[in-house]
Amino acid sequence: MILLLVLGIQVKCFHEIITIGYRVYHSYDLPWFRTLSWYFLLCVNYFFYGETVADYFATFVQREEQLQFLIRYHRFISFALYLAGFCMFVLSLVKKHYRLQFYMFAWTHVTLLITVTQSHLVIQNLFEGMIWFLVPISSVICNDITAYLFGFFFGRTPLIKLSPKKTWEGFIGGFFSTVVFGFIAAYVLSKYQYFVCPVEYRSDVNSFVTECEPSELFQLQTYSLPPFLKAVLRQERVSLYPFQIHSIALSTFASLIGPFGGFFASGFKRAFKIKDFANTIPGHGGIMDRFDCQYLMATFVHVYITSFIRGPNPSKVLQQLLVLQPEQQLNIYKTLKTHLIEKGILQPALKV
Repeated sequence: MILLLVLGIQVKCFHEIITIGYRVYHSYDLPWFRTLSWYFLLCVNYFFYGETVADYFATFVQREEQLQFLIRYHRFISFALYLAGFCMFVLSLVKKHYRLQFYMFAWTHVTLLITVTQSHLVIQNLFEGMIWFLVPISSVICNDITAYLFGFFFGRTPLIKLSPKKTWEGFIGGFFSTVVFGFIAAYVLSKYQYFVCPVEYRSDVNSFVTECEPSELFQLQTYSLPPFLKAVLRQERVSLYPFQIHSIALSTFASLIGPFGGFFASGFKRAFKIKDFANTIPGHGGIMDRFDCQYLMATFVHVYITSFIRGPNPSKVLQQLLVLQPEQQLNIYKTLKTHLIEKGILQPALKV
């Protein structure tokens, strides 16, 4: 259901940005513009979601012959679909509208980069564990609310001209509040397997499962406090989940860099003299107005996981092995056995 929610938000954000381009550039007479825009959205989603199916549903795909063909030639099919759209765009070029048509072609592709690519990263984060989805998203929401409250009650110093209502007091107050919130949220969620276990598809039960032995990241560890904290807390050691330390990095980004996604959106709207991306939510603008910071946050979380967290995933490697031909599986087995014998983990077979 969360995958469907992310997809629905992505489609709506794409629609809002494309509609702005349609109105700003007065593209009413351009042939096939809207049709091609949605076609490219379909192509890019087919590519990304096909990659997800290949990664996380390998054992299921192995049982379905038709799906095996689609997965094996997935990238070629995706590229062929894109080429078809590219050719349709070239054939749709009409005299006196060349420049405008290329403007809109670029507009469509930048919109795809902003919405589809980054929403795909949200899904990748989700499969690492619900906690990597919930803590970043809730941190951005917390920062948005607390920055507003601090700015409303204590704000005196303007922060940036793009958003005249933003103040330094709100920015700093939002930062400290978000770090505290993220630290507490990380502590609460780290206790439950449902939130910390990577989401995996099990073919034997034909469903997703979130059961595992939590990694060290989600097991309580004892840390020695630095001297200045020892004096404040009056204790030398403290028990924390390592993820709580990582949550400080996530919350810091959400409160210091994340708002620049909102500033970017504000600059975009000012450039085209519009107040909101749409009027989907009465009094709050469009969906894109609410998710301008979330996409930037999702990209950071994905980069953070791949850089500092993720190691080899045995389950994913096993799924990939099961798709191979029996001869290839046997070769890998022999190579792995030889490697383990050389390291002394396995004993060599006794010759009779």
